[in-house]
Amino acid sequence: MPDGEPSAPPAPKRRRRFKWRGWLRALHRDLGYIAVGLTFIYALSGLAVNHVSDWDPSFANFEREYTIEGLPSDDDETAAAAVLKHNAVTETPVDVYRVSDELLEITLERSTLHVTLPQGQVFEEGRDPRTFFRVANWLHLNRGKKAWTWFADAYAGVLLFLATSGMFMIAGKKGLLGRGAVLVAAGVLVPVGYLYFIGSP
Repeated sequence: MPDGEPSAPPAPKRRRRFKWRGWLRALHRDLGYIAVGLTFIYALSGLAVNHVSDWDPSFANFEREYTIEGLPSDDDETAAAAVLKHNAVTETPVDVYRVSDELLEITLERSTLHVTLPQGQVFEEGRDPRTFFRVANWLHLNRGKKAWTWFADAYAGVLLFLATSGMFMIAGKKGLLGRGAVLVAAGVLVPVGYLYFIGSP
């Protein structure tokens, strides 16, 4: 620059625009990761409960037959104790009932044993818990303590945020002002259409 000429003023700094969609995507991603565990529980439990008319989602029915030798025919309590010892059951029976001279019925919390005393034949029927589904259904149906209500409400809030934020993560024709609006409308029309054609409660 020649001597004596004034220097050019520095160019003004451009203010950086706040990229809110980047923050929205990051928050959507992180909350989505947090919600994965509960989403699996609620989704699988929901599928199980939806078909409750076809099966018991919390318990599996079973039947067993076996023989125990040397059961007394004249002492119900001793016979019942021998049957329970044979099965390594420490549970106290709900009821021990003599159905007939030969048949003894032992009722436990989740099974009933029909014992033919002279032959020592035992027919057992009952139900075993489906460990995962029983716990998942217990949580899904909010049968726990009141503290779980707060977790369930928080999870519902996270789902609402994920659904809402997902609509604004992409701009332009692929976002809410383009095909996103069509897809959102299609999702809304599914329950509305079902109620229209099938009828509301």
